[in-house]
Amino acid sequence: MSRVPLRRALSDLPPYVPGGRAPVGAAAFKLSSNENPYPPLPSVMAAIADAAVDVNRYPDMYATELTEAIATRLGVAPEAVVAGCGSVAVLGHVLATVCEAGDEVVFPWRSFEAYPIAVSLAGAVGVRVPVADDGRLDLPALAAAVTPRTRVVLVCTPNNPTGPAVHADELDAFLDAVPSDVLVVLDEAYVEFVRDPQAPDGLAVFAAHPNVVLVRTFSKAYGLAGLRVGYAVARPRLAAGIRAASTPFGVSHVAQLAGVASLRAHDELMVRVEAIVGERARMLIGLRAQGWTVPDSQANFVWLPLGERSAAFADQCARAGVIVRPFAGDGVRISVGEPEATDLLLEFTATTTPR
Repeated sequence: MSRVPLRRALSDLPPYVPGGRAPVGAAAFKLSSNENPYPPLPSVMAAIADAAVDVNRYPDMYATELTEAIATRLGVAPEAVVAGCGSVAVLGHVLATVCEAGDEVVFPWRSFEAYPIAVSLAGAVGVRVPVADDGRLDLPALAAAVTPRTRVVLVCTPNNPTGPAVHADELDAFLDAVPSDVLVVLDEAYVEFVRDPQAPDGLAVFAAHPNVVLVRTFSKAYGLAGLRVGYAVARPRLAAGIRAASTPFGVSHVAQLAGVASLRAHDELMVRVEAIVGERARMLIGLRAQGWTVPDSQANFVWLPLGERSAAFADQCARAGVIVRPFAGDGVRISVGEPEATDLLLEFTATTTPR
């Protein structure tokens, strides 16, 4: 019986592992997917309801109103903004725009687990550079890994899943060391949660470096994870290429109008972000006071570098009523959720041997 052959890249493609969910009928806090714990604002819910009546129609293929609203918020030209079905899809379109088969893409590891998947699907070769022991990106090592075959370097800041953001001075030195024809993607999915005064201004970095692209999302701070909408900010020529590589009608009408409504409610939403930042601080302080080693986090999660203990720790957390995200052999990522979830987590960790 003959079979249609599959791409060879698929045989080595690592699976994307979603955050765990509580079993049906069980009560547990889900702190495994870096979701915003707050439901949409009433004004955003109203926009979603209004948009739902038009789901029999195709959406605006170029998400014109949304991209114009993003451009206004960021102070860039609308033609520099490309919307997509979440930042993962946007990243895939960026790589498809610039990578030929066999080109290299340098990225930190451990970092966002979609990176090796997106790189392989683009036909490129991934080059992994270890993250430092304190969870920070090793930017000099990333720069040193660039070769004549390198087309893209991915910089996740704050880094998912370890938490720290890169610093402006080290990013400047890194960009000075990287050839100007190598694209540097600043993955800023968690930028709204950053409070480190040494962190760079991504928009200023973009303005100063023609080879820099920003990738951001509405999933985290804006709480639209279920609607899948993200975007890239790039120079117009590159943005046009990304737009051409994008899935037609990839951002639903509902997602577009929810994004516009969220931008209109920006100040109100940032009050919620500030509450999450405060809860992050309480989680960090509480864990460190108990003796746990926790890297600095500038995102909406914290990281416990537990190594081989990770899976067992996650199982014990689940039995205690908190679902966290283990990364086998490396550590455990714990999203910031409701204050009650933090209380329950710290009650559990107080009874567990720190590392």
